[in-house]
Amino acid sequence: SVALGPAMLTSAFRAAAVSGGVRRDATRVAARSMSTGGVGSDGYMFDKILIANRGEIACRVIRTARKLGVKTVAVYSDADANAQHAKLADEAYHIGPSAASDSYLVAERILDVAKTAGAQAVHPGYGFLSENEWFAQACADSAVTFIGPPVSAIHSMGSKSASKEIMINAGVPVTPGYHGEDQSFERLAAEADKIGFPVMVKAVLGGGGKGMRIVHNAKGLREGVEACQREAKASFGDDRVLIERFLVKPRHVELQIFADTHGNAVHLFERDCSVQRRHQKVLEEAPAPFLTEEKRAEMGGSGVDAAKAVGYVGAGTVEFMLDEDGSYYFMEMNTRLQVEHPVTELVTGQDLVEWQLRVAAGHPLPLRQDELRLNGHAIEARVYAENPSNGFLPAHGTLHHLRPPAPSRNVRVDTGVVQGDAVSIFYDPMISKLICWGEDRATALRHLSVALENYQIVGIPNNVEFLHTCANHPAFVKGGVDTSFLDKHLDDVVPPARAVPAKVRALVALATVLGEQRDAYVDALDTADPYSPWASGSGSRPTGVYRRTVPLRDADEDVDVVVSTAPSGDYVLDCGDETFTASGTFDFEGFLDAVVDGVRVRATVVFNGEDVHVFREGGGLDHFSYELTAPAVDYDAAHVAGGAPSVVTPMPGKVVQVTAKVGDKVEAGDKLMILEAMKMEHVIRAPADGVVAQLACGEGDFVEDGTVLVVFEDDEDK
Repeated sequence: SVALGPAMLTSAFRAAAVSGGVRRDATRVAARSMSTGGVGSDGYMFDKILIANRGEIACRVIRTARKLGVKTVAVYSDADANAQHAKLADEAYHIGPSAASDSYLVAERILDVAKTAGAQAVHPGYGFLSENEWFAQACADSAVTFIGPPVSAIHSMGSKSASKEIMINAGVPVTPGYHGEDQSFERLAAEADKIGFPVMVKAVLGGGGKGMRIVHNAKGLREGVEACQREAKASFGDDRVLIERFLVKPRHVELQIFADTHGNAVHLFERDCSVQRRHQKVLEEAPAPFLTEEKRAEMGGSGVDAAKAVGYVGAGTVEFMLDEDGSYYFMEMNTRLQVEHPVTELVTGQDLVEWQLRVAAGHPLPLRQDELRLNGHAIEARVYAENPSNGFLPAHGTLHHLRPPAPSRNVRVDTGVVQGDAVSIFYDPMISKLICWGEDRATALRHLSVALENYQIVGIPNNVEFLHTCANHPAFVKGGVDTSFLDKHLDDVVPPARAVPAKVRALVALATVLGEQRDAYVDALDTADPYSPWASGSGSRPTGVYRRTVPLRDADEDVDVVVSTAPSGDYVLDCGDETFTASGTFDFEGFLDAVVDGVRVRATVVFNGEDVHVFREGGGLDHFSYELTAPAVDYDAAHVAGGAPSVVTPMPGKVVQVTAKVGDKVEAGDKLMILEAMKMEHVIRAPADGVVAQLACGEGDFVEDGTVLVVFEDDEDK
């Protein structure tokens, strides 16, 4: 065991972390009362629990624990030293390097923390050690309650082949297939022929879409089997596979089940998770579209039978494949809380994490089956840091700008990050789960669509637009899609490259000049003459008409906007193909409130290095988000009267540093000074070799566009 030092949060800092971190009201489900806090005067509840996880799910568990008056202990790696879950918990302990294999997957360190902190129970979340029977046993051996199922149930459901045999004996429908121990290719081929192609080859152990291949004919069987075996060996340390009939148009429908130590077991209805990419869920909803009450009761009964067959306790999910003819087959059982559990919470009004803690503390289930009711419809979208246009390649980096949709009766955001946090390369790149509720499916879909349109993320590629396109695809809107939805419609839902309209380019140019005007005004307040027109940065000029070019690029095309002033004082924005007259305000939060050709337009414009993101706020634009590039300003050499070369600036700004001196011999690219504009520093470099003849400004000076900054010796003077 390793020495561990607690990073104890003071009450003041903890309060600040709660108010400044994940929004407390982001997960409130108003008007649909979830099971309430407190356990009753006669009920035992843990005083303190450890959460053996990170990110969104750790924050989620902390919220319910706080509601119940239960103290929480977080663990964190090097990469998570400033993570929200470590700030929100009552105590936080460092457990190792960034790699999960050296921190979150090291059971001994986690249990050492539990002992040091005096935690009576461990909540594993999902992923990491949540379905690890050895960890569950180690908790029991350490006299720490594992908030999850018994070790025997984890063991029984951990093997796909063994679990199928258990389900067959329990009378739960199972997909026809081969789950035997003879793993010779000859036996596998014979069984595949007996089942009939197409077949699904799966790793016996594991999950998460790993070690799975669809084989359409006998010719491709060997390749599919060998690929599964290699992947299964690498991921799970076991290369055994099973073969099942592949259902061509199945829906993925899963049952949320719960059981206690008093012999009670219920289901909290179903979730439809058919929108998947490479077996990874994208959209989940409850209840499943077009499922009859009779079929719901039948599948729910099978889910409860599955739980009872393995002596289950706690939260679990029984996954079925629902065929076109209404038949359904057991696929697997996840012995943990699922990522998509919030949709069940929103349609039942129950806090499933509270149920977990109550059951683990020895209480009976809060409700009987006949007391559970479905109310409305909920849909969850998983917001990821990934690039759909580049094969969904995972992304990492800092969330420069993060503004999720506002929480409400219909909108819930479960997240573990806030603006300024980093999405680490070491872990799953989930940013949040966006869950929307409505009285019916159509209403829930409308709320989801609007919420995605209002989701603003800058700094990392993300899948928000992809999710929006999926949720608005006619087939999904109709309902009842099968698991091939994305295979069929991927080209339709991956966001296409689109030209940025002239109006959006004009808004960026307007935000640029308004931002310069705003910053110049703020900086000028510290000067001896804050009301000087030369320090204002405005378009008004006592000596002539303001005119400048805002360089922009759309993909590989230059789309500069020429900005000038009209006699009215408004800005004239010449985009080449279109010209607009506009005025407005641009605040420090990036909110642009403009009138463009007499029409009110609101948008958020975010400058992140050379990247510019425009988010629609209400009406006025055709799409809800756009991206452009604002290339770094090119300070080319110009000439003053008499022909001497010089450097001029095309934008107003403040000189914050001058490194060159008169008489210096400089080479092309040498730094001359630093100019601050739009709260960003721009290095002014020599455009060519030469000798500095004159510095036309000093540190702290405000300079207008077109101002000569540096003059070099004329060639004739050399």
